[in-house]
Amino acid sequence: MTKRTTSPFRFDIVGSFLRPEELKTARASFEAGKLTQEALTKIEDAAIINLIHKQEAVGLKAVTDGEFRRSWWHLDFFWGLQGIAFFIPEHGYFFHGEETRPGTVIVTDKISGEHHPFVDHFKFTRAHTSEGIEVKQTIPAPAQILVELLRPDVLPKVRQVYPDNEGLIADIVKAYRQVIADLYAAGARTIQLDDCTWGVLVAPLPAGFISEDEKPEKVVRQELAQLYLEINNAVLVDQPEDLILNTHVCRGNYHSTWAASGGYEDVAEPLFTDEKVNAYYLEYDTERSGGFEPLAKVSGDKKVVLGLITSKEGALESPEQIIARIYEAAQYLPLDRLCLSPQCGFASTEEGNILTEEQQWEKIALIKEIAEKVWEE
Repeated sequence: MTKRTTSPFRFDIVGSFLRPEELKTARASFEAGKLTQEALTKIEDAAIINLIHKQEAVGLKAVTDGEFRRSWWHLDFFWGLQGIAFFIPEHGYFFHGEETRPGTVIVTDKISGEHHPFVDHFKFTRAHTSEGIEVKQTIPAPAQILVELLRPDVLPKVRQVYPDNEGLIADIVKAYRQVIADLYAAGARTIQLDDCTWGVLVAPLPAGFISEDEKPEKVVRQELAQLYLEINNAVLVDQPEDLILNTHVCRGNYHSTWAASGGYEDVAEPLFTDEKVNAYYLEYDTERSGGFEPLAKVSGDKKVVLGLITSKEGALESPEQIIARIYEAAQYLPLDRLCLSPQCGFASTEEGNILTEEQQWEKIALIKEIAEKVWEE
């Protein structure tokens, strides 16, 4: 069995961690105007350094900043782009049994990627991480911002700047490539594109996705899949050879709730066959994700990180059952190309999932224990 020396590792994480209470309190004070940005940054810095030490202590070979400087896993990145601004819509996102707090983006000018704050965030994390430990930078996929900007309640404002999708997509791609180039220049060698667009496509499409010309849903799904593939690949291609680009596919993760259900069958082509990534972090913690059969479509020597451990609740899974599922997946993709992680982050938004920090670390310890048994690492 080949020893993994680059991302993804045999036992891995998706990216976000539960925010410590001190950080939550500080962010609330900042939003209320009772704390300065400088004071908030100092608290964020201390919390991130502590998190890095904890990640290293449990043996993780790739660490993140826990997304501690973000409110949302995706919107904060979008707001960091030039030409993008915060916007509060009438509703939040609709999850199973819960509506999120409202928040989205609008376009105020041509989109570009210069001086993105995530570059400095990466530099800070890298500066406080031990030599030999990988720092993974997570960002939302290009398709994710395209979907956000094509929302019916956002699109009219987009059209004031971009009369058509062609110009919009071209500038999104250019902006992403600028941010990735700046991250690379800062030392980033592993970047993960978090992507819920495919997770939406596995489920019945919301009404807003169905075109006015009444195309069959299957046709709309195929067209959207091709659109997502093209914008993502336009960013993924022709990157430095030593830059590892992975993706995480999710069906929604907010306060331990989810947004969509469905197996990977309807998106395996082109997602697994044609997206130009090194590895897929895939949600597989419940029946909502379907079976492992679509993994047979994963092309080339691309890896798959099985998200078999849920981050949505604290109860620990049975190691024996997880090991059995890994070997079941290995019927469709060689065991040597598989790894293990939680199905998603522990806090895709600052609210976090409904479990304790202690349970969070117990989950990671379980992943390590299982990986060492399966891959003898």
